[in-house]
Amino acid sequence: MSHKPSLRILILGLNYAPEPTGIAPYTASLAKGLVQRGHSVIVKTTHPHYPEWRIREGYGRWSQRETIAGVRVQRLLHYVPRRQSNLARVASELSFGLRTVFSRWGRPDVVLLVSPALFSSSLASMRLRLLARRVPFAVWVQDLYGLGVTETGTGGGRAARVITGVESALLRSASGVAVIHDRFAAHVVDNLGVDSDRARVVRNWTHLEELDLPPREQTRQTYGWADDETIALHAGNMGVKQGLENLVAAARVADERGDNVRFVLLGKGNQRELIQASARGIRNIQFIDPLPDLEYQATMAAADVLIVNEKPGVAEMAVPSKLTSYFSTGLPIVVATDEGSVTAGEIESSGGGVRVDAGDPLALLDAARALGEDGERARELGARGTAFRQNVLSEDAAISAFAGWLSGLVADGPTRVAPSEA
Repeated sequence: MSHKPSLRILILGLNYAPEPTGIAPYTASLAKGLVQRGHSVIVKTTHPHYPEWRIREGYGRWSQRETIAGVRVQRLLHYVPRRQSNLARVASELSFGLRTVFSRWGRPDVVLLVSPALFSSSLASMRLRLLARRVPFAVWVQDLYGLGVTETGTGGGRAARVITGVESALLRSASGVAVIHDRFAAHVVDNLGVDSDRARVVRNWTHLEELDLPPREQTRQTYGWADDETIALHAGNMGVKQGLENLVAAARVADERGDNVRFVLLGKGNQRELIQASARGIRNIQFIDPLPDLEYQATMAAADVLIVNEKPGVAEMAVPSKLTSYFSTGLPIVVATDEGSVTAGEIESSGGGVRVDAGDPLALLDAARALGEDGERARELGARGTAFRQNVLSEDAAISAFAGWLSGLVADGPTRVAPSEA
């Protein structure tokens, strides 16, 4: 009986465990899954700093090595900006990119670049193209940078064109491009010039482990949540694209009307201080710092409704990573997003929740209140979300697909890039 040979895989990515949100859990579970399938995996990453944007205690040396779930991890010190801006983010990514480019890579069979970060991945791709020994490399696209700048309004047209150009050059030079949604695949092929046979859709999966959670009532008591109170919880990053001022406005309306709905924001991010300041004096809102896995899952499970909120105009740039976790809870989801957005498509496909327009706090409040008052409807939507997770977002199937795809890239050999593209 023949076995496929194991691969030496090098993963370069800005975020990794123990960071609890965003891309880090997916990169970590992919690396762990590849090791479990017999491959040798080395990850070069940063010290844990997200979503706090501050290096955690116990980390911060110039270079630090550890082994996590059989994965050899090297952490490289990079620039972590205290205040967020486009230029600061680019500087942060470039500092990590330079650290990776000038570090020892060994002799990998294939290199996987995780984007974000776009600019560090671009630097790494330059090194790969200059190597005498050509190594196939793939890019795993979690967010679309060019669309992000355009849709969030955080940069002008010139910035968007430059970033789109960098993004296109990186993806066109790769041996393969993995994206997390069909809409992403269409964009990288139709707008960024990637050959369709190089693009592969591998859906993100539910990465939360099944834990023995404390009783729901116990968790609600911990946070002072009344039994008859509807808890509408938003978990994860608090950044620009989330547009969380909409939740503050909804909580303010709940205060004014006397609605028994409390909006809870769990997590951190570069907009948290501003959002929290704008919520002063509002009774129907609560902020909770990031939690360890057990407490995080228990807190989500103790809510009544889970919230995804997007800034108006955000339609194509990202698939909210929190959705995969939300579908594990059996709770209904309310998404505040533009009609026709990727997120709207996910909630429609899953049947696990309802959509309201982005930037409409009254609609958000009314939807959360209605689900909190209609237990049968809430359970029906929650069950559909759970079924979607089991049927579509299987971790085992996704990582097996990834492993087979990387093996195929190695078998095909490195992509030869035309001089004009390089």
